[in-house]
Amino acid sequence: MTKTKLLFIGAGRMAQAMIAGLTQNGNAQIYVTNNGNQKRLEDVVQKYGIQAVSNWQQVINEVNVVILAIPPETHKELLKEMKDYVNSQLVVTVAAGIGPSTLEKTLPENTPVAWVMPNTAAELGESSTLYTLGKSTTSGHVQLLEEVLEPIGDYQEVSEQQVKQLTALTGSAPAFVYLMADALVNIARETGITETQARKIIAQMISGSAAMLQTAEAPMDLANQVATPGGSTAEGLRVLQENKLDELMKAAIGACRNHVG
Repeated sequence: MTKTKLLFIGAGRMAQAMIAGLTQNGNAQIYVTNNGNQKRLEDVVQKYGIQAVSNWQQVINEVNVVILAIPPETHKELLKEMKDYVNSQLVVTVAAGIGPSTLEKTLPENTPVAWVMPNTAAELGESSTLYTLGKSTTSGHVQLLEEVLEPIGDYQEVSEQQVKQLTALTGSAPAFVYLMADALVNIARETGITETQARKIIAQMISGSAAMLQTAEAPMDLANQVATPGGSTAEGLRVLQENKLDELMKAAIGACRNHVG
């Protein structure tokens, strides 16, 4: 099978998460550049065995996919520079708020573009990734993009507007789960077990719950299966519901959405 050739412009946390997933199956040739942080670039190259380039212009015409893994505010200037170099490559951004319509405004007409929003679980091949496509993408580009996304986890195609709305759930909400896990670990440690034991217990509980959520049963049906009427679990659920957990979650997701704008 011919290797997909990719260029990562940027070597930050999300780029590294994607690179970690992509290097697992060895079916991609990856170049990376990271202006302004040579130490990070060297670390990424050493860790994942990929090839560093001093600037993206060196290899852009050799790759099938260009992944912009840079902050949103740096896209405008980079896209202006890229417009004279792009020639049929699929250009993908993983930056919050930078959809296909933004890319298409600057890049040459008919450039295939996509907006991909993975999360940090990509490094374990467990990302919940959203993607949306520009006007000039073909079925071949979709196949190419999904070949890039498959090693990093599950993926779903949605509209540009839906990516904006759902990213707070797929990208930000894992932090809420970790916050909950931290609280539960601390409670577990109060029983006298070690930090390692507490983390293992809570991690497995969350993993098992996630596996149950993959079944066809609704979340509240699963909750009700755990909670015997009048029992201890039901009492705990009552406390969460009376303290309006659902409204708290809506407020947290709303804050994430409003911050992105």
